Amino acid sequence: MVSHWQRLKFGLMLRAIGIYKHMTLGARCAVIVDGKVLLVRHGYDAGWHFPGGGVDPGETVEEAARREVLEETGYAVEGHVQLFGIYHSRHYTNRDHVTFFVARAAHKERDFVSGYEIAEIGWFALDAPPAEISPATARRLAEIAGTADKTPVW
Repeated sequence: MVSHWQRLKFGLMLRAIGIYKHMTLGARCAVIVDGKVLLVRHGYDAGWHFPGGGVDPGETVEEAARREVLEETGYAVEGHVQLFGIYHSRHYTNRDHVTFFVARAAHKERDFVSGYEIAEIGWFALDAPPAEISPATARRLAEIAGTADKTPVW
């Protein structure tokens, strides 16, 4: 669960860089290989999440998803990725939109280095996610597994 302090700090940072008022577009990716999913734990937000982040100017959402996976985890997504859905996220602002992809192949490109943004990465069995998984991540895993209907909200 995100603490009030974490939400306040992130909201202040968004205001400081001027994107709090503007719509944002992000890309996240579920990397699933051999029955395990790759998740990240942020230094600024509670819980385990899919790798992802903002779409840069001149970049497609798929390119952003691949880049974010590599930057945050050291793993390079291979081959085709499936656009699983587009969601409205109200986690920090009411203006965030998340494109969500599923990748079924990846290889380790470089070693992971812990930092403020990404404190830890881990591979977890699809049927045994970590106890501290974020609610949105848990919902997406259920949607991928077909045990829950897709919802439009992240």
